[in-house]
Order: sequence, then C-alpha cells, then structure tokens
Amino acid sequence: MSTESPETANRYWAGFDLGGTKMLAKIFDSQYKTLGKKRRKTKGHAGVELGLERMVQTIHQALEEAGLTPNELAGIGVGCPGPLDLENGIIFEAPNLGWYNAPVKEVLEKAFGCPVVLCNDVDAGVYGEYRFGAAKGSTSAIGIFPGTGIGGGAVYRGHLIQGSKSSCMEIGHIKVLPEGPECGCGQHGCLEVLASRLAISAAAAQAAYRGDAPTLRSMVGTDISDIRSGILASAIKGGDRSVEKIILRAAEYIGIAAGNMVHIFSPEVIVLGGGLVEAMPDLFVPAVAEATRHNVMPTFKDSFKVVAAQLGDDSSVMGVAAWARTVIQETKSLNNETKV
Repeated sequence: MSTESPETANRYWAGFDLGGTKMLAKIFDSQYKTLGKKRRKTKGHAGVELGLERMVQTIHQALEEAGLTPNELAGIGVGCPGPLDLENGIIFEAPNLGWYNAPVKEVLEKAFGCPVVLCNDVDAGVYGEYRFGAAKGSTSAIGIFPGTGIGGGAVYRGHLIQGSKSSCMEIGHIKVLPEGPECGCGQHGCLEVLASRLAISAAAAQAAYRGDAPTLRSMVGTDISDIRSGILASAIKGGDRSVEKIILRAAEYIGIAAGNMVHIFSPEVIVLGGGLVEAMPDLFVPAVAEATRHNVMPTFKDSFKVVAAQLGDDSSVMGVAAWARTVIQETKSLNNETKV
C-alpha cells in the first residue's frame, strides 16, 4: 500500500534533463504518462543567469502543452552534469556548459513554488532504467554508460546510492590498469581513459592512420571528432576487424570494473547505456557480460545479468521525476513524524 500523501499522489511532476547541447522538460501525471514536453538547445555559453532563465521558460512551455499551471506541480526533478551540492541544489561546476555555482534549486523553487530535487544526470538515467526500463523489478542495479567519459550509478531497494552531500559512483575512475595512460582526472589507468567512446575513437583513428581500418578511413578519415559510435559500428560491418578488436578490448576493461562492482554491491542487473551501446548492442553487451563473469568469484558468476538500456533519452527525464517524487514524499513523511 502506498504511503504517499494526498497532496502529492494526485498531482503532477516535472522532469528536466540538462545536457551540454540540449535541455528537455517533460510533465508527467502520477502514473508517469507524458502530458507535455519541450526540448531546446541549452546555449550554456550564454552564462548561468540566462541558462537558468531558459530552464524556467522550458518548463513553462512543457506545462502549457500539458494544459497545466505551475501551482499544479508537486515537484520538479533536474538531472544535471558536473559535481553537485545535492542538499542545496547547486551545480558546483559544469565545464561543458561553462557554469559554476549555479543555484538551480533556488531559482526553480522561486519560479514554480514547489520542491526541486537535483540529481546527477547519469544517476537519473540509471534510476529511470531501474523504475521503468531494463532493470525494472530488480532489487539492485548498477549502470555503466560509456560516452565521451564513462558515467555510472547504482540503485538499491528503490534508492540511489549517493554521497552524504554529492553524487558518487564514479565508475569511470575505477583504476583497471595501474600503469596505464594518464586520465583527465590526473590518475593513471582509469576505466574512462581506456574504454570511453573517446578512447575508442582515438585508437580507431590510429588504426585508420596505419591502414588497418580501411573502411573507417574511407568514411571519415582519421579525425577523432568525426569517429562517432554509429561510424564505428559501420566500420565493423564493413570489415574493419581492427576496430572490432578495439571495441572488444574496451568491453574487457569495462568487465573488469563491473566485476569489482559485483564484488562490492552484488547487483541483480548491470545496465549498459549510451550511444556506443545503442550503436552495437549485439557486440558490446555480450562482450561486457563475458568479461564481467571472467572477473568475479565463482559464487557471483550467475548472480547478475548484463542488459542494454531500453529508454534512451527518456531514462534521465523519467528517472529524475521519479526520484524527485521519492525524495519529496520521504521528506514530507519525515517532517510529519518529527511533528508528532
């Protein structure tokens, strides 16, 4: 039986996904049916103040499409990049946006008059898959999302694993090769520097330059910025065995990191997401699953499954709306208990 209070159970929820290039707002009913949405370019270069105004406008436009007013919102969840102050709702630093100390919670609560909950964007995506997608029905799940970097998140019994004041689960910075290349974080041999889409593209560009990936070279040459996930998949289909080997090596490194997480967390489901997985799920997912099982104790080999994310862009925006609802309701319950 739900313990949700009447004032939130039958009202509406907003989810907001703040990305480096686009922002997406969606309005949901209590069953997470989409009632309105608005997608816009982020234009982070315009600065924090204008960026926050743009967020407010985007939510208003999503509400207008839904035929709702701000006072009908029970809460807003915002998925954000960068280090966050979760308690005060501040983005400390979002380098891709050029934002520092952005008071997201303060601005949105003033504009809409309802509670606002911030969440790391990858955490939001993992929570979305846990509630509505590939990990639905599980007790515990971790997510690994290789992209320009490698993001990660974990959910246990309905709750995100978070630090005391900020997000955690920096899976991309698990050390898998101690004497490996230097990572952007300053450490050596992090998963991110070995298995991100950027690392894969760099290795593929070298292969193309050497003449070992003729299909890739004929498509885009050797410019790393042009070697996206779909291009890598096409190169493999075109017969570039060297590119396939690079992908499989990256999957092996991810399996080492995932194996470490299995020993620590024992998840039922490991969700792989992001453009790289979407472009070649039949190659990438089984390879990570095999590598993970190779790197765990025998007791754990059959304790989990590895799956591809199912929700795409919806994972973050649905996930953060659902997480906001969880946090807001639990806060209300706690406050009521304190009063008693």
